[in-house]
Amino acid sequence: MAGPRGYHNYRGRRSKGKTVLTVVLVLIILVALGFIRLQRYIIYDETGRLYLELPWQKDEEPEKTPEQPDELELTIQEPERAQKETTAWLLAETPVTQEALTASVASHSLTSEVSYNAVAVTVKDGSGLLYFNTAVPEGAAFARTAADTAAALAAVTGEDSSLHTVARLSCFHDSKAANADVEGMGLKNTGGYIFYDGNNTQWLDPGKEKARQYLCDLAKDLAEQGFDEILLTDVSYPTQGKLDKIDYGETMKAQNLRAFLEEMGRALEPCGVTLSIELPESVILEGSDNVAGLTLSDIVPLVDRVYAATTAENAGMLRTVVEALPAETEFVPELTAPDPAWEGSSLILEQ
Repeated sequence: MAGPRGYHNYRGRRSKGKTVLTVVLVLIILVALGFIRLQRYIIYDETGRLYLELPWQKDEEPEKTPEQPDELELTIQEPERAQKETTAWLLAETPVTQEALTASVASHSLTSEVSYNAVAVTVKDGSGLLYFNTAVPEGAAFARTAADTAAALAAVTGEDSSLHTVARLSCFHDSKAANADVEGMGLKNTGGYIFYDGNNTQWLDPGKEKARQYLCDLAKDLAEQGFDEILLTDVSYPTQGKLDKIDYGETMKAQNLRAFLEEMGRALEPCGVTLSIELPESVILEGSDNVAGLTLSDIVPLVDRVYAATTAENAGMLRTVVEALPAETEFVPELTAPDPAWEGSSLILEQ
């Protein structure tokens, strides 16, 4: 007699399931073992993607060496500093004429006791008058020149001239431009009017961009006319008068003057001229003048030469101070007469 029908069907299905399960487990084990063995041949490229590099593939493909970046050749160009030693004389503070210039050059020729090889010309005085023909629109109204001034200056600034030419440019002490544009360029008092210093004269405001740009434009014009050196004077705030009444603006005085010198340097850089500044002797010896807004350590790295009116006895000490600062800036004394003992550049302020 046969057993229950359902019993045989259940036993048959269970036996077949065990077999399949066993096969699957064996396959999983084999795959796991294979993966473990192949792990040593799994390589990741620079993008993070993996691939197999089997032993026989290494023999076929040459070993890749990482590409070396091209070596960069860095050339650090040092800024051009003061050139040859110059011994200059200062022309009278008047419009230059060919007759006066010819006579002055003849009296300072190489046959004299001093070997002059440079001449300094006042191109803008402390009142704001210009003694050269300028292309700067804001300055044209203040030009005071003779009929032959342009020709006379061209004679000494041209390529045929053997003289080193220095343009002496008064900066912020400028009654002409300050009064012509009080809002844009003039230094004002706290009441909103033009400031009068102790000598009843006016100044440009170093904190005003238009005032700084005006001076930069004049200096660039002079460089393009052939001058070898631009000597800035009156780079300062007023030091006389009711100084507590000055509207100094929001920025510090020293910061404004430093910004001016930086802008001047950028303006003149394409011209390849020497940039110089005249400072009071006291600023060099003491290192600063808070009233004037001058800080020696800020100024020296931004110029090629520092001038100062001094005596032959003090010139050596001033040079030591200037040239001790971390810059290749030259000190040039302004003397009332040549000093045979002085070795270096000088500017003679003849009486």
